Amino acid sequence: MRTPVIDAQVHVYERNHPGRPWVDALAGPPEVTAEDQVAAMDAVGVDGALLVSVHLMYRYDASYAIEAHRRFPGRFGLIKPVDAADPAVAEVIADWAALPGTVAVRLMMRDDVSRDPADPGIGRILSAAGRQGMPVNLLAYGRLGQVADLAARYPDTQIVVDHLGISQPFHPPLQPDPWADLPAVLALAQAPNVAIKLTGACTLSAQGAPFDDIWGPVGRIIDAYGIGRCLWGTDWTRAVALLTYAQGVAAFRDNPRFSAEERAALMGGNAQRLYRWSPA
Repeated sequence: MRTPVIDAQVHVYERNHPGRPWVDALAGPPEVTAEDQVAAMDAVGVDGALLVSVHLMYRYDASYAIEAHRRFPGRFGLIKPVDAADPAVAEVIADWAALPGTVAVRLMMRDDVSRDPADPGIGRILSAAGRQGMPVNLLAYGRLGQVADLAARYPDTQIVVDHLGISQPFHPPLQPDPWADLPAVLALAQAPNVAIKLTGACTLSAQGAPFDDIWGPVGRIIDAYGIGRCLWGTDWTRAVALLTYAQGVAAFRDNPRFSAEERAALMGGNAQRLYRWSPA
């Protein structure tokens, strides 16, 4: 049986309207609907995607992601941002886990989230997700040492670090040294319950397609974590100003650096196993 191709992170959203208003604007098109995303995946042979509700626009309201799953129930596994400051976050996670198609939660480790590994709010999230058998996705730029501490405190919870653990641009130009945090990314690989998304890797290229300049550092990450703890994805639509969806797929699918078995694991098999979800 063919391993499905699963994009480990995409976002969809409607135009801003009073019924589901944006909190902030995301760099990108005025809207990218569920229909738009499915059409983009169909055009390049992507079977399904992990759909992350857009925190910047919708904060903790995942209603549009839920709607997308209802319209395309076989194409999206759902991931919801949760709030470490919410004393009822464990109940929120339990309710989320009971919905059809939900696969994980996400914590945005920005300045309003404690840097203390013993923070009770973060602990509630890691503990509750572990009880539900759900991975916790962490956006953790500059905080990978804290992630290592959390992984040790909650060894039975699967942690997935978003976007290589490295800050990525929404549009050109790149930062002067986009790979400055690579040593911290590699050190985190020692935690066995941490996997890493290679989502958005192509946006760190200074050369553009076929992105030849990213494979040195990306290869070091894959070597450190092992192919079984790495997940391919595009981070669509954050990447729209830097590459096309087809380029984000082809960079990995058509890459001779990977064997057929490695490519199958990286581009779907690992997501299927870690998130316990497969597109229908």
